[in-house]
Amino acid sequence: MLNKEAKLNTKVFDTDVLLVPIRNGYGNGLVAAAENNKDIVVLCADLTESTRSHLFAAKFPERFFQMGVAEQNLAAVASGMGISGKIPFISSYAVFSPGRNWEQIRTTISYNDSNVKIVGSHAGISVGPDGATHQAVEDIATMRVMANMTVLVPCDANEAEKATEAAAKIWGPVYIRLAREATPVVTTKETRFNPGQAEIFWESRKPEVAIVACGTLVYNALVAAKELDKEGIGTIVVNNHTIKPMDEDTILRVARRTGAIVSVEEHQVAGGMGSAVAEILARRSPTPQEFVGMQGVFGESGEPGELLRKYGMDVKSIKRAVEKVMRRK
Repeated sequence: MLNKEAKLNTKVFDTDVLLVPIRNGYGNGLVAAAENNKDIVVLCADLTESTRSHLFAAKFPERFFQMGVAEQNLAAVASGMGISGKIPFISSYAVFSPGRNWEQIRTTISYNDSNVKIVGSHAGISVGPDGATHQAVEDIATMRVMANMTVLVPCDANEAEKATEAAAKIWGPVYIRLAREATPVVTTKETRFNPGQAEIFWESRKPEVAIVACGTLVYNALVAAKELDKEGIGTIVVNNHTIKPMDEDTILRVARRTGAIVSVEEHQVAGGMGSAVAEILARRSPTPQEFVGMQGVFGESGEPGELLRKYGMDVKSIKRAVEKVMRRK
């Protein structure tokens, strides 16, 4: 059954589910945060409308800086602002930032603990027809290993708005991962969002497996959980929106209750959210785990739904992973 405290959008299983691009939440969150904090500034690398930074630029033009196609410069300039009292948000496609400017983020932002918020839009293979060159499926891994970095992966537009506002209040570097396509709105405006605190979105009466998901695939995890429940397999679904610092207590609690974990992410399984979960379990409570995500391959051009099916991240793939890990208990 749905966790009442989570206050999910109860229409998530309906055919008329509301679809909204997660990046819209970033744009709205920027404006809301900036209205209460004059130190927030925004820098963009020639993708203002695509990243939804244009909403901020229209309302606060004197606090918006168009850097052009120069992602390394984008990071370096923001770093200077971040150690000078401003709160810069920088945005581009994730393959370009943090992809192209990873070294500048590492050396000028993270090493200096500069108060910069890095927003990687159009992440994952659901970018679709843009193809492998524009499908960032390595960014969680590269950002979570960076010292001083907080990593947030909101599951829908509502949560992206909250993550953006929360990031403005966190001191130090923060990475926020966003998707391009319109995706199901899972949460409501009232759903809790606290960085570093995972939320249980679904819990069967007798859970046998915990599905730990982040980002756009939280919806698929919920649909899989509902179908599995009807088939007599109980699950817990965790919205693990903070990859770093991860909520170890919640991960350990659901692992010990169920004795089996399935991690679900639109990212390479190597080094991603699932790897972070496995590190916790290996140290504190070894538990059988299956990994749903990109299995060490690049994506290709195609429609988002087709690509998720081909690369094993759709509802059926999650159900198969649950059945597989149950056999290992």
